[in-house]
Amino acid sequence: MLEPQRQVIQSYGDGGFKISGLDHTGSVIVTALKTQPWNLASITEMNIEKFCAKLECLEEINVLLLGTGASIIAPPPKLGASLQSLGISLEIMDTGAACRTFNVLASEERLTAAALIST
Repeated sequence: MLEPQRQVIQSYGDGGFKISGLDHTGSVIVTALKTQPWNLASITEMNIEKFCAKLECLEEINVLLLGTGASIIAPPPKLGASLQSLGISLEIMDTGAACRTFNVLASEERLTAAALIST
């Protein structure tokens, strides 16, 4: 059986991402072994319940990087509290910084995920 490929964010911009050799249009959620689409154009559209349901890896991570687009935008306050109650630290940054940070943490085999709004 083939091992899943570790996800590496190679580039971002122009409305999408290149992750481990594959192009992804729009926003994405990336974990060490999986990238999935995230139907969100702006942090202001975020619904906490739908987001947490989409993030299947909650029990497998202890850091969530939230890339909010070209600039840092605060998510709904309940998000941080909800994640903290699960033992997950929320780090909010622009999408470029979140991509770079994800790659560093993933290379260190840290239990992290990135929710990235495309720029």
